[in-house]
Amino acid sequence: MCTNHTKKQTSKSGSDTPGSDIHRQEHERWNRRSFLQALGLAGGGTMMLANTNITASKPSELSAAIAAADTENILVLIRLKGGNDGLNTIVPIYDYDRYANLRPNLRIPENQLYKLNNDFGIPPALKDLEYMWGEGAMKVIHGVGYENQDLSHFKSSNIWANADLEDVEDSGFMGRYFEELYPDFLANPPEIPAAIQIGSIGNLIFDGRGVSNYAVTVANPNQLRSIGENGSLHGLNDIPNCTYGERLKYLRSVTNNTFTYAKKISKAFDKAGESSVQYEVLEKGKRGLGEQLKIVARMIRGGLGTKVYMVALGGFDTHGNQDEKHPELLASLSNSVKVFFDDLATAGLEENVMAMTFSEFGRRAEENGSKGTDHGQAAPIMLFGPTIEANGFIGKHPDLNDLDVIGNLKYTFDFREIYASVMKDWLCVDAAAVDRALLMEASFEQRDFGFTCRGVNKDINSVTNFFHTTSIQNDQTYLHIQNKSTAHVNISLYDMTGAFVKEIKNEMLFEGSETINLSEAIERGYSLGIYMYRILAGDKKFSAKVYIH
Repeated sequence: MCTNHTKKQTSKSGSDTPGSDIHRQEHERWNRRSFLQALGLAGGGTMMLANTNITASKPSELSAAIAAADTENILVLIRLKGGNDGLNTIVPIYDYDRYANLRPNLRIPENQLYKLNNDFGIPPALKDLEYMWGEGAMKVIHGVGYENQDLSHFKSSNIWANADLEDVEDSGFMGRYFEELYPDFLANPPEIPAAIQIGSIGNLIFDGRGVSNYAVTVANPNQLRSIGENGSLHGLNDIPNCTYGERLKYLRSVTNNTFTYAKKISKAFDKAGESSVQYEVLEKGKRGLGEQLKIVARMIRGGLGTKVYMVALGGFDTHGNQDEKHPELLASLSNSVKVFFDDLATAGLEENVMAMTFSEFGRRAEENGSKGTDHGQAAPIMLFGPTIEANGFIGKHPDLNDLDVIGNLKYTFDFREIYASVMKDWLCVDAAAVDRALLMEASFEQRDFGFTCRGVNKDINSVTNFFHTTSIQNDQTYLHIQNKSTAHVNISLYDMTGAFVKEIKNEMLFEGSETINLSEAIERGYSLGIYMYRILAGDKKFSAKVYIH
């Protein structure tokens, strides 16, 4: 049955509080990006295993190059959504009095801290990480952030993903790298998923300039097995007979036909079998970090071959009642990470995996009047895994007596430096390719983070004589091409099921630029929506998704 839905109206107010206009707009922009990205599900990638959202990213740039690198190393990114409070995660014992004065209600009592050394401790909620620290499987990088932090969830999340401090790029640092490696990935994807993302559907990390991540959703592992066996994801029966039903049927049909990796993932999932270790158990209907990492461990144990995973734990935007919320989140992080590596150890794979936390920003040094903390700047990043060669601290902790003008910790470590080291020294990506992906004109100074490539660094040749991009102007979609040498060029349009729609151009193109109005070229008789164009230029092949008005 088709039903009408009405939009809720919300009130607006000022200030940086959960009920403020600014704060609400931030979350609305987050949701809008997630919605728009979800509309790209026609490209195929999100599914739900064990009731948990999971996205298999198509080869954008970095994952593809990582997949091509000769290494067994695997990276698991743990996103702490909302801005994690670093001061109550890694507590500065060496300056405890100043810390306690800033947080009379939120401070962790000194006698309750688990000491990592004489200078720093962790709260009781992170007790499972004390074990990892003791085993030499944990490192802390102090004061991570970037210059001119504007404290916006949306913008800062983008910057952490696109590595562009001006937030101009609408692509991710990993996405750009994959795009170099697989310029024709829509038509000719790699055999295994380059990256798998659970949650964080609106994040840019795996987005390329010409292609977005695509999402396909299933309910549980049994449905995933059905995808692998039958080649379909969504049922096409029992769809309402109305305009909504027609659109739903189209989207489901497209999704079923374009999800590339269902059988690969299903095979790995079945091969691994159930875990023998116990992950956290949450109330019915809730999806925790442990459940996500359990799925990741199972794919790794099943030999999927994917090199990069990203999971997410939300709820860190603790403007109020942080004394109740934050410990629960940290306990979930602590237990889930420990059990995850225990799970990998059952298959002898723990040495192949490194996990890394990150969050869009930290929290303000001083607590607010709602038993919470407001948006801040610097926060620690934590690295996990027995491969990181002993525990330790990297970088300098921000000075609690030298805050910025609004009371935030000053960052002491550029997050891009960590990305660069992880890509080069763990994922075995060539330094030149890393610099291109991170938009760097010069490399960061080499640092020892305690992990090594254990493989062969591979670069990709980024030099091409042909460039393409699209734009929408006055409700018309344009394809812009730039040819640096004369070549025969064929441009064809396909729908997202892969069916041929129309040949747009088939001729010799001389050196120079050209713009094609795709809205006019497609003519009448075709629906507006998402298509794929494929370009053959000499011996090069390119493909990308485009929305045609």
